[in-house]
Amino acid sequence: MNVDIAPPVEHADPVRHFSIRLSATARGARLARHLSAEQLASWGWPYDSEANRTASLLVAELAANAAVHGRVTGRDFRLRLTLHPEDTTLRIELTDARPDRRPPAPGTLAPAGLDTESGRGLLLVEALSTHWGTTCGDPYTKTVWCEVPLG
Repeated sequence: MNVDIAPPVEHADPVRHFSIRLSATARGARLARHLSAEQLASWGWPYDSEANRTASLLVAELAANAAVHGRVTGRDFRLRLTLHPEDTTLRIELTDARPDRRPPAPGTLAPAGLDTESGRGLLLVEALSTHWGTTCGDPYTKTVWCEVPLG
């Protein structure tokens, strides 16, 4: 008796995750950028690649916002990177302790004034990512996230 045996199904690479809690300070934001660049390099996107530089910039902007606008004394922020291999999209999430201080919704950002020193970070996030937004999963935190193709 012959039995047809289906060939084994080839699975795509699994989704990759990296997560770390860092102090909600300028030093923590700087470390978030360095650690994300290192993680992307270990996943195959070298430091000098456009994908690594873009993702590091996005992490730096979101981490700086978490340290400045989302800071609560004694509370950390969390960096989470999720790489979806099927379309090589990286999701960057920064979770802080200030759900009451939400950024403007995507598409509603006002341009920064020429004489101001701040107010351009989320404009960069909006320009360089395919999607971004804010979620509040519980009453104590908010997560600002964005997605960028590494292709």
